[in-house]
Amino acid sequence: MECPNQTVPTVFIISGFSFSKELKAPLFLFFLLMYILTLCGNSLIVWVVTTDIQLHKPMYWFLCHLSFLDMAFSSIVVPRVIAGFFPGGNSISFGECACQVFFFYFLGCTESLLYTVMAYDRFIAICKPLHYSHIMHWRVCLTLCLGSMIGGCLNSVLETTLAFQLPFGRSNQIDYVFCDIPALLKLACADTALNEMMTIVDVGLLATACFILILTSYVYIVSAILRIRSSEGRRRAFSTCTAHITVVIIFYVPVVFHYLRPASQDSVDGVVSMFYTTITPFLNPVIYTFRNTEMKAALSKLWVGNRK
Repeated sequence: MECPNQTVPTVFIISGFSFSKELKAPLFLFFLLMYILTLCGNSLIVWVVTTDIQLHKPMYWFLCHLSFLDMAFSSIVVPRVIAGFFPGGNSISFGECACQVFFFYFLGCTESLLYTVMAYDRFIAICKPLHYSHIMHWRVCLTLCLGSMIGGCLNSVLETTLAFQLPFGRSNQIDYVFCDIPALLKLACADTALNEMMTIVDVGLLATACFILILTSYVYIVSAILRIRSSEGRRRAFSTCTAHITVVIIFYVPVVFHYLRPASQDSVDGVVSMFYTTITPFLNPVIYTFRNTEMKAALSKLWVGNRK
């Protein structure tokens, strides 16, 4: 596959968002507001969990890590999208593009693995409650979090290395909303079949496998909850699980939809990608706050304490 220009581009132009002048101001305010609320909401969760001793449990330890990942994940993409509304803001250097790809896949895969870890935590808590404190002690929690990060890092190194060893020169215009591997492959002057296959296997199937493991865990969890005799016990058990399964669905469904069809030319992919990079990190703290009894109690206690 030959290209008219074999030189490596020093700058890419991100052209995935082309709006009329009437839409630019509302969309700029929308993304800016969503980003600010994402940072505030997830920071609030970290603050509440670290402050309230009643929340010093594995479940909320993992939630703290999830909130941190959400803030970082959103920060990789949304500020660049916001910059694109200004003149010249849609250009990104080759090095910045590579960094964005690396951290996007690193944080995304780490978050995917962390959701699976959180499902395992709920499985142990509800299906093996008498052994929970023994199984989920702090060393195990730390190992699971570090394992998720190492897995995400290895995944990202593989994907980024394979993508940026390709020769580019077909164009420097990325027809997408940020630097992502499927969009970059369209600019390569070489056969990208291996890269496309690796994207499907390493990202799409990984997300699908994690999603299946989570759903399997919840089949056992729901079965165990239904065997609880006390209606209050069932309600409390469900309250600790519904928030997690809700955020799992809104995270995995768009990811699987997008990355299991990496060669798609469908413009809806850009909208889908903005959902799990912008909307999902914003919704996570909202869902965990309003769907979790212990979080609501901790927030109320801190609110009352700060007003005194």
